[in-house]
Amino acid sequence: MIFSSLFFLLFFLPLFLLLYFLVQGEKKQNIVLLIFSLVFYCWGGVRYVVLLAAMVFAAWLFGRLIENARTRKTQKILLAVSVAIFLAVLGFFKYTGFFLSIFGGLPGSDSPAFQIALPLGISFYTFKLISYVADVYHSRIRAEKSYLMLLTYTSMFHHAVAGPIVRYSTVQKELRHRKYRYGDIADGICRCCVGVAKKAILADHCGALAEQLLPVAGDIASVPASAVWLGSIFYMLQLYLDFSAYSDIAIGLGRICGFHFEENFNYPYMAVSVKDFWRRWHISLSSFFRDYVYIPLGGSRVSKRRLILNLLVVWALTGFWHGASWNYILWGLFFFAFIVLQNFWTERGMPSIPKILAHAGTLFIVFIGWIMFRFESFPQLGMALKGLFGLNGNPAGGSTVSITLVNNIFFLILAVLACTPLLSMLLKWPDRMTAKGDVRPQYVYIIRIAIAAALFVLAVIALVGNSYSPFLYYQF
Repeated sequence: MIFSSLFFLLFFLPLFLLLYFLVQGEKKQNIVLLIFSLVFYCWGGVRYVVLLAAMVFAAWLFGRLIENARTRKTQKILLAVSVAIFLAVLGFFKYTGFFLSIFGGLPGSDSPAFQIALPLGISFYTFKLISYVADVYHSRIRAEKSYLMLLTYTSMFHHAVAGPIVRYSTVQKELRHRKYRYGDIADGICRCCVGVAKKAILADHCGALAEQLLPVAGDIASVPASAVWLGSIFYMLQLYLDFSAYSDIAIGLGRICGFHFEENFNYPYMAVSVKDFWRRWHISLSSFFRDYVYIPLGGSRVSKRRLILNLLVVWALTGFWHGASWNYILWGLFFFAFIVLQNFWTERGMPSIPKILAHAGTLFIVFIGWIMFRFESFPQLGMALKGLFGLNGNPAGGSTVSITLVNNIFFLILAVLACTPLLSMLLKWPDRMTAKGDVRPQYVYIIRIAIAAALFVLAVIALVGNSYSPFLYYQF
């Protein structure tokens, strides 16, 4: 089940919200939340719910053991064992096929028995549990005494599929005590509907156009340079609109239910450097690697050689987390190279680049990176990169590309604007009217709900007539 499915939007979610607000008190609401979250996971297979419950039990047990351990050495051993268990489970389900492919030719390596289905959201909840036991170890939080409370946090369907990677410290208090304000509920509804509309109306159409112009499994050698460029641009837009849409829905659902999750995107295509881009893109993942990998390795307070090694480890892991394929590792190392280059540029006191040029250069680097992200096949990737410059044997354009661009020019402009703060600012105009005293707060809530309802109706109409609705981050 995914957030953009009609079953989720028209049945699962309304039923959940109805029961959630019918019961009184956080304890009963948590039970409703846990039951619906486990049902949500059951859509990916009942056996994977058992896996989730077992991993949460391990985190709960190790958290208690770490907190009650008498020596720091014992705590460190317990932390290492728990993290090793979580990573081993993640590695088994996500990377078994990849490692077997490295040792190609092993008897049975191509057998369907080795094609292991990836449990729903395993990368996200594994990192949640690692952050939990690590935070207990560092005394940032107290170990949770209730197993069911930790299971509710981990399985919460709001951020099950695509994050953000919500840390336990963020929701620990709100799991027991939540306040419901009309403003929060109105904001949450509006945020959810914006996310659904962003996914159904913009991201899916961008994805369909990207696949039409630059098919992943197609013959790239026959794709003209203009189609490679335009298809890659639509793919670049799809990635942001698709992933940020799910974060919008997750944050909005949390707000409706009384939880305040941290932002996961901050208009990354407005960045003026590669570092700036990664401060804005998938913020919860970047902060996870910073706090639980980069800083424990010594961070930036080390020698230059060690700093480069630390960055190499972080970016290789970042790429590998995204997928069990060499192109993802290459993609991570691609950004590592530019971050090292940026550090070198700053340390040597090089002149600052004009903002508009820095922005254009960053977009181009990210653009190339997303092409690496798109093609798992290196021959396909190489052909696509050569195709950008007309070196794939088919440099000419085509009438099909021109027609596609002309027919979708206004859509393209809208999709680009959706990647900037402009549309968000327009949606917030009722708040500015309230601040000036021109509109009463209760009217603002009505306006927000009306906007949300209109977006929701448009999104449902789009989903009814749309047979192409992939979720790019579903594999994680």
